[in-house]
Amino acid sequence: MASDPVYEATCTAPVNIAVVKYWGKRDTTLILPTNSSLSVTLSQDHLRSLTSARCITTTSNNSNANAVADRLWLNGHEEEIQQGGRTHRCLAELRQMRKDLESRDSSLPKLTDFALHIASENNFPTAAGLASSASGLSALIATISTLYALLPENGVSVSDLSRVARQGSGSACRSMFGGYVAWDMGTRDDGHDSVAVEVAPASHWPDLHALILVVSDKKKGTPSTAGMQRTVATSDLLKHRIDHVVPARMDRISTAIRNRDFDQFAIETMADSNQFHAVCLDTQPPIFYLNDVSRAVIQLVAELNRASVDAGKGYLAAYTYDAGPNAVLYVRERDVKLVLELVLRYFPQQTFDDPFHLGPEPAAASSFVQGFNAAVIPEHEVGAVARIIHTKVGDGPRVLSSDESLLNGEGMPKSLV
Repeated sequence: MASDPVYEATCTAPVNIAVVKYWGKRDTTLILPTNSSLSVTLSQDHLRSLTSARCITTTSNNSNANAVADRLWLNGHEEEIQQGGRTHRCLAELRQMRKDLESRDSSLPKLTDFALHIASENNFPTAAGLASSASGLSALIATISTLYALLPENGVSVSDLSRVARQGSGSACRSMFGGYVAWDMGTRDDGHDSVAVEVAPASHWPDLHALILVVSDKKKGTPSTAGMQRTVATSDLLKHRIDHVVPARMDRISTAIRNRDFDQFAIETMADSNQFHAVCLDTQPPIFYLNDVSRAVIQLVAELNRASVDAGKGYLAAYTYDAGPNAVLYVRERDVKLVLELVLRYFPQQTFDDPFHLGPEPAAASSFVQGFNAAVIPEHEVGAVARIIHTKVGDGPRVLSSDESLLNGEGMPKSLV
């Protein structure tokens, strides 16, 4: 007796870190933002979500596959797919897109007749300010769109898929692309024009590195969704930011990226991070995502840049903080060694495995830049920064081979075996 065909796909998707922040929704169901945003996609060689999805074409206890519900496992634990919830809406939209293909080509297998088993894993802490929802949802969309052949040659663009990803997690739409990505807020009430677009591929400016200083990998106290809606309801500064600050900043930082102008990129990135957290403080009651270590990192980078600019060398690093205490420092490859040495001196690590082999051991009496004030912050104890992740700008979702599937021959997560 012939076995049933296997319809399965496995993909990875990257983390993205915004340099112009999105904070606040004009529609909480469709996840339509109050302002446009722009991000840098980080390398999947170091930070990624991996997702496998399979159509369940047979059942053990039921007469047809339609009797089986979709199932989702995240990091080995089964998650409920709530009717009408974000994941459910994304799956429904992808199914409708597949049905449209099937209606145009009767030779295509009716994959939408089958339930899905989906397994996903992150290789970094979830809900710790490292954009796990963005990479996770984009990996889900990339995987199922691959399974369903929702591809440009079939009339489905990456921006079309970003519109679906947006409905699962706003920033997930930006992880559908590599390199430098803008999320256009759009103006339509149905969200059709609220999509991600590529500003420049990773290959355009490939020497941009990122140092992620993990101050805390614990779950944050105020979830982003709840925090941003409080801000929308109570912050006058947010209204000024939406109307007067972000549109011009989007233009300036996009130009800086296209020109590979690090000084202007750094100025805009740090100013936007500062204003985002000022908006959080302008919320009633105020929201505190930064802590004392976060603020010490800001002081350190500011002093390094001041000394470097005064010495005629321009900016060396740009910090940014999402809704959490962890710092992301953007640095050009030529300056990574110096910046890493500085960070390791003031925030020493028990162990530090640098995948690029660019980081030195901290020197006891380094002279970083002429005029640098070494007393700007105290040298912290080991553990103040729990760990440092060194990565760089990277590509968009990748399609993997079946050998790397998270699902076994029965369509169940291998981690459960």
